[in-house]
Amino acid sequence: MPVWEESSLSRVVPPARPRKLAKVPFVELAEGRLQGVVSSGSDISRVYVSSVAAGSFGLVCRTNNNRPCGGLRGGLCNHILALTGEAVLQYGGGRVARYLQTDTADADPAAQQITQAIGAGRPQQADDGAAVAGQVFARFLRHLTYLELPATTAPVPEMHWFPAVGAVA
Repeated sequence: MPVWEESSLSRVVPPARPRKLAKVPFVELAEGRLQGVVSSGSDISRVYVSSVAAGSFGLVCRTNNNRPCGGLRGGLCNHILALTGEAVLQYGGGRVARYLQTDTADADPAAQQITQAIGAGRPQQADDGAAVAGQVFARFLRHLTYLELPATTAPVPEMHWFPAVGAVA
């Protein structure tokens, strides 16, 4: 039996490069999508939930009030561009490109190369945009609740699944 199967710890993949959380506080590669939450540049109380589906490049960009992004008509909006840039910082360009199944010549492409490949794939707005945005925003809010837990050194049962820092597989 592999060592990692005998442990309740999971390996943490460190960020490829440090990133600032003010513009894109939440980014993940999950559920067959690059998805996350992007802060609005004009309204501090508004965020956008953005995602790009792997392979099909189905795009979703909606506000936290579930209204469609005005910049997503006919191309990639600034929120998708920001999300892709932060994903490259978090996971590395190669991992993001492989996950999204983009055709890029470079083994570790920059965010601009990935967004060009997405644009070349003729992206369309996803039909299930409202549902996708709702799921991503709910995941983001759930992650925020963990920040509100009081500091303690005692075990927190609902946090048992969190990876331990420094865990080695």
